[in-house]
Amino acid sequence: MIISLRELNLMLIKNINLNLKIMKKLITILLIFSSLAAISQSKGNVTGTIFFNYHLDLTDGALQKSAFEIERAFIGYDHTFNDKFSAKVILDAGKDNVSDFTYYLRAAQLDYKAASWAKISAGMIGLNQFTEQEKSWGYRYVYKSFQDAQGFGTTADLGLNTEFQLYKSLKMNLFVLNGEGFRKVQDLYGKYKVGGSLVYNPLETVTLKVYYSEQDSKKLVGSIVVENPTVKNISLFAGYDNKKFRLGAEYNKMIDGKKFTDAVLDHDLSGISIYSAYVLDDKFEVFGRYDLLESNKIGTSTANWNATNDGNAVLLGAQFIPIKGVKTSLNYRLWDYDLSTKSDLSMLYLNLEVKF
Repeated sequence: MIISLRELNLMLIKNINLNLKIMKKLITILLIFSSLAAISQSKGNVTGTIFFNYHLDLTDGALQKSAFEIERAFIGYDHTFNDKFSAKVILDAGKDNVSDFTYYLRAAQLDYKAASWAKISAGMIGLNQFTEQEKSWGYRYVYKSFQDAQGFGTTADLGLNTEFQLYKSLKMNLFVLNGEGFRKVQDLYGKYKVGGSLVYNPLETVTLKVYYSEQDSKKLVGSIVVENPTVKNISLFAGYDNKKFRLGAEYNKMIDGKKFTDAVLDHDLSGISIYSAYVLDDKFEVFGRYDLLESNKIGTSTANWNATNDGNAVLLGAQFIPIKGVKTSLNYRLWDYDLSTKSDLSMLYLNLEVKF
């Protein structure tokens, strides 16, 4: 077979283009591996968390009887510059009203350890409104803590936070924030949120906490910006943990707010959450939780303003840890609503957490 000079040139060009594509892919792969190697050798860590579940809806008349679901996924990196400065970035993929998977900047903060007893954090920072409660509950991948689930607050916001270890058994934090949370960085009117907490450990096994915050609120009426009521949050928590048995109880009240970002005069929410866990061994735990949510009546109304959501919730379950970084839980949940015309919600869940 005779190959013309033109055909030979075309074959050479194709081979060169193919080799260039292969080289580009190889260079990209090498760059990725070199970046990962550089990260692993620095004073930093790549982190990730996945919340996955399969659930059955046992409620009478439920349209969706069962489903697989990835509730949240986090990917982050933290870096230590020296013994004073550190930083971290976390991306959060979760559901919102528009999409099943929307990415948010969950954290982008710089931490400065001013002294052995003082730390300052700035940026998109993790908050501690319900940190102790969430730790005592212990099963965030199964279900949120009470304040988080009912819209009393958020886990992160843009602003400034200070932490002080006043005594060995007493710590305090004070903060000033935008107030919208990490899903919406700032509104057009520049409202803000201020507050703080005190955490006291009279014994190694006992934690007591009090929290208070005020959130300024504004709204646009025509072309005029007017003040809304100030949303106030009050929380009390007591917890016991001897590594074998945990018990926690909290009382929460939100004044003049349907949610922490939705100020409405005289619309209050209050509730309690009680939870307990017993560790059978290093792989098995059993746990239970009871929540109560209540709202107030407005004016001459005979029904609470949040009657469709007020009620009791019970959660019972067990946890199995097959390997470090992986947790699984089989649990049952019942929501007993105060409103007699609303069907009580009955759910069976199989939850999985993967963390690295």
